[in-house]
Amino acid sequence: MGIGSEVEHGFPHLATVRAALTALYRRIGEDGVRSYAPSVFPVDVAFSEQDDPHLGAQYVARALVAHLRLPDARVIVNYREMEHAAGVELTAGPEYFIELNERFRHPAHRKDIGAALAHEITHVLLHRLDLSFPGTPDNEILTDTVTTYLGAGWLLLDAYRQDGASSQKLGYLTPEEFGYVLAKRALAFGEDPSPWFTSAEAYTAYTKGMAQARRDEQQPPLAAAGRLARHRYAKDRRQALERGGSGVPGPLAPYAFEGEPEALRVSFPCPACHQRIRVPVRGALRARCALCRTVHDCDS
Repeated sequence: MGIGSEVEHGFPHLATVRAALTALYRRIGEDGVRSYAPSVFPVDVAFSEQDDPHLGAQYVARALVAHLRLPDARVIVNYREMEHAAGVELTAGPEYFIELNERFRHPAHRKDIGAALAHEITHVLLHRLDLSFPGTPDNEILTDTVTTYLGAGWLLLDAYRQDGASSQKLGYLTPEEFGYVLAKRALAFGEDPSPWFTSAEAYTAYTKGMAQARRDEQQPPLAAAGRLARHRYAKDRRQALERGGSGVPGPLAPYAFEGEPEALRVSFPCPACHQRIRVPVRGALRARCALCRTVHDCDS
């Protein structure tokens, strides 16, 4: 896992993050995702300045192994000088071998050991699930997304801090993208992670991520869409009914019309897992996502 030197902001990896959520649901199913409730609690991954760096790291690692439903096995954590924050050896087991950057030995950085371990142990989980994306950058985004959505990634967001001219961030998502995935989990699980943050910057990023997650729930044909979006959707729907589904709407629209006018359907991403949902164009209805089983009120 990398240590961010210059912190990028915004949502540049949003498409990959959404694809990662879909891939996770497809791989372990809605029941599998639900088995990761609740999130790992702060008390289970607490690391004080007085804790032994080796014994404390192994304790936190064991807690994360248990939370991520991995087989119980001995966790070996070592420290060494390295470019990245941490690394893990992906072997068949039974032991877990994790290396941490030497900087985590310093008492001032020990509270972030849980964040580094969470990312690396999720690499082990994804390896055992045979779930990966092509290319290292996208695969690291997948790992950050899964870590966060399965209840251990609030640690990664909480490791984001800014103080005067210096800043620190762990992981490959931007702070706002970590906030977005965490907000997705909060909406799906009814869980508020904000009391766990020790970083004010993390809380700000979480609120921005929540705003983006809410916007996902307010796109047509969802009934919660705003007035202007509904007006645009009505115009696109009228054109589709007149000409057929091809060619409309614009490429940036979150929905697409399909089929002949007499049997017109509209497809749109599920705001929870981003699997595409297809419903007939016939007004008010309720649609259940076949992947995550979330039910949505629509006005198609």
